[in-house]
Amino acid sequence: MGNFIKGRLRPPRFSVFSNMFSSDRRKNIAFIAAFALASLILILIPTGFERSIYVNASGAKAEVLSTDDSTIIQTGLFRTGDQRCRVRILSGEHKGLEMDGINLLSGSLKDDKVFVPGDIAWVLIERDADDNPIFINMIDYYRQGREVLLAAVFVAALIAFSGLRGLRMVLSFVFAFLSIWKLLIPSILRGMNPLLMCTATLILLTLVTLPMVSGINRRSLAAILGSVCAMVITVLISVFMTWYLRIHGSVLEMSESILYSGFMDLDLTSLFSGVVCLSAGGAIMDLSIDVSAAMWEVREHAPDTTQKELFHSAMEVGKAGVGTQITTLLLAYMGSYLTLMMVYMAQATPIQNIFASKSIASEILQTLAGSFGIVLVTPLTALIGMMLFRKKDERKTG
Repeated sequence: MGNFIKGRLRPPRFSVFSNMFSSDRRKNIAFIAAFALASLILILIPTGFERSIYVNASGAKAEVLSTDDSTIIQTGLFRTGDQRCRVRILSGEHKGLEMDGINLLSGSLKDDKVFVPGDIAWVLIERDADDNPIFINMIDYYRQGREVLLAAVFVAALIAFSGLRGLRMVLSFVFAFLSIWKLLIPSILRGMNPLLMCTATLILLTLVTLPMVSGINRRSLAAILGSVCAMVITVLISVFMTWYLRIHGSVLEMSESILYSGFMDLDLTSLFSGVVCLSAGGAIMDLSIDVSAAMWEVREHAPDTTQKELFHSAMEVGKAGVGTQITTLLLAYMGSYLTLMMVYMAQATPIQNIFASKSIASEILQTLAGSFGIVLVTPLTALIGMMLFRKKDERKTG
């Protein structure tokens, strides 16, 4: 009898939750479709730098059939000379071709490799004017297949753990990579200001990534506004500290090679300042959405909370996150320069010399400038959240 009201069957209670879940599912699918389309557009956009510098050469996958190591000169840990390899081409227009290839050794542990029969290599096939293969240069091991496999396993694990939200995270990651590869890098190479382009790209990723992860709502809006404000301040701090510590952008790895490639007008120092902000952007976004989500939950479950109490709660959440985020930033930068620090210690380099080093000074700058942004994003997001999550606002759109 309880299920009948005025002669009609009362709808089951779970139907409300079913409608809510279906609504969330539709929202997830809409996000996924939008990001997939945006990523596809970025993939199709040409960078303008597709022309290969190897006019009479093409890359191919090849199997190493046999090797001749007689001309390799071993000196301690290092090898020089060259290795002769008999290879069979496994891909491209010359598939099935068997030919000798040369593996040049320069005495660098970082760059050199020695093949053995059965290895799969990536080679460069050089051709004559009649398009006939005349020389094979052994580039390196063929790793693309294994890299794709690792990426596929990661995507599967993320989707299994987070469902459709995990797929949204994957697409946001892909979109971020494509934005840097297809928009940021080509624009800098074309002569646009590196600092402005890094900042614009970071803001674009903030505008896109946070709604993708958290949905289009006031939580995302508060996080976006807080993040953008913190990022702009971080840019200013980075520019000032770069000038104050007299850091030149040549500390960036391979930066001088860019100049020698024909881009002599590239402002490396401006690029360095942009890289500092770009590197800290992820941590800033992460902390801002944590603070914003915490404020929203407090407002939802304790609607009588005053604005002062709401701000205090946000600051407590931010304080807990700042320590771990700064440590994460420090470990990321120190990890990239760990071997350099080991060299200094092994050579008993005085601590004053270490801090005077341009490389170490640049790492200190990156860590401190990024940490400023991480510290500032909490109060900025909290202040913006106070205005967006007002007590009188009873809408449940968050």
